[in-house]
Amino acid sequence: MRIGIVCPYSFDVPGGVQNHVTELAEALIGLGHEVSVLAPADEDSPLPPYVVPAGRAVPLPYNGSVARIAFGPVSTARVRRWIVRGDFDVLHVHEPLTLSLSLLAVLSARGPVVATFHTAMTRSRVLSAAQGALQIVLERITARIAVSALARKVQVEHMDGGAVEIPNGVTVAKFTGAEPLPGWPGECGPGTGGTIGFLGRFTEARKGFPVLRQAFVELARQRPGLRLLVAGPGDPDDLFDPLPADLRDRVTFLGLVSEEDKARMLRSVHLYVAPNTGGGVVRDDPHRGAGRRHDGGGQRSRRVPSGARRRPGGAALPDRRRGGAAGRHRPSCWTTRRAGPR
Repeated sequence: MRIGIVCPYSFDVPGGVQNHVTELAEALIGLGHEVSVLAPADEDSPLPPYVVPAGRAVPLPYNGSVARIAFGPVSTARVRRWIVRGDFDVLHVHEPLTLSLSLLAVLSARGPVVATFHTAMTRSRVLSAAQGALQIVLERITARIAVSALARKVQVEHMDGGAVEIPNGVTVAKFTGAEPLPGWPGECGPGTGGTIGFLGRFTEARKGFPVLRQAFVELARQRPGLRLLVAGPGDPDDLFDPLPADLRDRVTFLGLVSEEDKARMLRSVHLYVAPNTGGGVVRDDPHRGAGRRHDGGGQRSRRVPSGARRRPGGAALPDRRRGGAAGRHRPSCWTTRRAGPR
């Protein structure tokens, strides 16, 4: 099939939706389909060959974050040209209810439209107020996908409809084949050592990093050798200044990392902590490495209430071998190759 995929958010900055789009596109290409992705990006940005840049994006506060989108007459013309040239059998748009390329693509579509919804805010005055206008967009959508139960709940409560729940797939090989960073993760035993990992925008409130920071400080006082490895965009001063001076040398900041180094970073921790306070979906990437995460259920992970200030995962650290083995066994049902055909 000829498949057109529209990403609303700029490819010039990293993000979960962008990762989802690229991994889905590559999985579909691997299955023999012809795929083209339209996304905001500068013309000279380094992009995969299947991505068509739709021009520079502008920042827009949205859902507790800053979305970089493209919208307006110029974007509308580019979307229409892309659709005409692509002559797609099916159009797959992400977050079509935002002011973005996705919404424009739905309104310009000539055939079946599949929409994937990522937003997980269950209370929204904006969505409730705009429901009438958005109904025009929703009526043009042939099938809806929600990446989580919360995202599906948004469709039920605000959009008077449902959606098939299909979690984000992950390209497992990127993580299982990665090597740890030099010198990591180090020793880990009962009551001593261990490395905790955090990946994301630590300055963004909904990512919950202050919860992890406080827990790390409390736990580090009791656990000699405990270290924290942080990767993601942000100013190092914003990371280190709130930490006690005597613990700063036990925190390492990698900054913004490539996809390859992200996989290596996740292989470099004994415990991955995702202290999100809401508004997004935590992908299962750490399970593709040898670590465990502290955001789900079962042997491979543990869940705590959002924003809880209990020390996360102290008891989980010594169990790395058991948790890692379970993590490597689990991913088969989460692979992009399985999620893509759905």
